[in-house]
Amino acid sequence: MSSVACEHENVQRPIAEPFFIGPLKIDPPILQAPMAGFTNYAFRQIVREFGGTGLLATEMVNARGFVWLDEQQAEHPDRLWGVMDEPRPLAVQIWDNDPPTLAKVGARLAHEYHVSVVDINFGCPVRKVTQKAGSGSYLLKHPERMGQIIEQVVAACAPTPVTAKIRLGCTDDHMNAIDVAQVVEGAGAAALTVHGRTAADMFRGCADWDRIAAIKPHLKRIPLIGNGDLDSPQKVVDAFRRYGVDGVMIARASLNKPWLFAQAAAALRGEPIPADPTLSEERQLLLHHFDLVCQRFGAEKATVLMRKYACCYAQGRRGAREFRKQVATIESAEEFYGVVENCFPQS
Repeated sequence: MSSVACEHENVQRPIAEPFFIGPLKIDPPILQAPMAGFTNYAFRQIVREFGGTGLLATEMVNARGFVWLDEQQAEHPDRLWGVMDEPRPLAVQIWDNDPPTLAKVGARLAHEYHVSVVDINFGCPVRKVTQKAGSGSYLLKHPERMGQIIEQVVAACAPTPVTAKIRLGCTDDHMNAIDVAQVVEGAGAAALTVHGRTAADMFRGCADWDRIAAIKPHLKRIPLIGNGDLDSPQKVVDAFRRYGVDGVMIARASLNKPWLFAQAAAALRGEPIPADPTLSEERQLLLHHFDLVCQRFGAEKATVLMRKYACCYAQGRRGAREFRKQVATIESAEEFYGVVENCFPQS
């Protein structure tokens, strides 16, 4: 056998291939989940610097609130901080239950902000979104309404692709994700993301990837993206190998490990997985994150906002409980630097 043939046989084939959301190539096939209160510009910038994501996303934006701010000629929501100028591809997720309102905001995002993807949230299980606003996962009870929303948003955003994110259903007794998926596809969405829990589950228990996989044969033209409990590179690899999804979306685990995307991407390529940052490197990362937030909000507000982020960084570290206790009450940049210095000493 020739040496060329031997070399060809030894080439490591990637575990997962890029896929497309409309005309947009998602490479690697790993998406960063929208998470309210967390995935702002500063967090996205941290993730972007590590690499490994095919598509980043903002926090979810309330469409009705966006319209109200517009009417008041006020600054658009903080959740759109950085969106105009940051690198693409970038998705913005919107929520509400009124088709014309969502279409109006979707059109603004597509044609004024020039976002890469407009995503519609049909998966949020939080009470103020579901019971109080009749939106998010509440709409899984009303697939026909979902179809109307998607059709109008798709028409308003064209040619920018529109996607949808759902859960398996509202309760264990009402898992209708397959029916909903067909409605989503039929209404013109360009991709579907499924979180492997019901709305009633909130974030308890384990995501049911078998039920996510069961949706795939019922989609004829759009990709399926799986979401839930992906907290290690191996779990990302397993999601592609065992469940046949086109892409994966990483959510809560990335708040503790924003480098997880880069590790997962390396694993999918069959390459060595980069090591976690050292304590000293994580310290610098935390200070960098704080600086990004300060640039937008000023030191006083940034200090309060960083409490929750700092607690995420400490997850799994020695002394994490004491660090969280201290950082939960900080009120100034000086206090923040002091706590970080004590708990994340330089090597």
